[in-house]
Amino acid sequence: MQSPSHFGEQDSPVVAAAAADEALVQGVDAALPQTQCRQCGFDGCLPYARALVAGAAQINRCPPGGDATIAALATLLGRPVLPLDSACGVHRALHVARIDEGLCIGCTLCLQACPVDAIVGAIKQMHTVLVSNCTGCELCLPPCPMNCIQMLPAVPIREWTRADADQARQRMLLRNTRLAQEARENDERLYCKALRKLDEVNAREDLDEQEIARRKAIVEAALARARRRRAAGREPAQGSDPIQRWP
Repeated sequence: MQSPSHFGEQDSPVVAAAAADEALVQGVDAALPQTQCRQCGFDGCLPYARALVAGAAQINRCPPGGDATIAALATLLGRPVLPLDSACGVHRALHVARIDEGLCIGCTLCLQACPVDAIVGAIKQMHTVLVSNCTGCELCLPPCPMNCIQMLPAVPIREWTRADADQARQRMLLRNTRLAQEARENDERLYCKALRKLDEVNAREDLDEQEIARRKAIVEAALARARRRRAAGREPAQGSDPIQRWP
């Protein structure tokens, strides 16, 4: 018989405990309503689920889920049922966003904020809400510079359902996949641009050595960042591309 010190990694108690924790996280996440509203204080339902399993959050911080979700979380986590924390909000029937088309300026800020791509539109064109996909998260309200979005009761008035939650999770995953692909494409574009800029710098004859060295350092730093993002699978950093400002 193998001694514990010779267990394979897959047999490690630490690995087994981590797998059990992850399974519990997935179960807790499945019990949450997937509105991604952040009223719990976390950046979506899955981060809240991880905090719950880690014992870093209370089970009563989900207004969209209300008492039913609190009861489900209490059962899953073996904790006592608590009243909904009113500091997080109040439970109510499903509300959905409505855009006043006469006031909308097409800034796209609400599109960027929506976690499930329930808003469609384009720059300087009127936006509209796909009501059947709206989770009522209200994340589109703060960035709107025209205050042209209202949250109104769904018609007919109804509660958020498990089918709604399943659809919302799927739409969130599709959106995240799309954003990751766009980030990779943008990263590749900037990487290729940096390579072209490096060639341009090396070909310049009207610059002194100090200026050439300065510009090469900027481009090489940009290339190094792009290589690190490629290796780590991270999204490109936000902000302007410094090499765009060159004459």
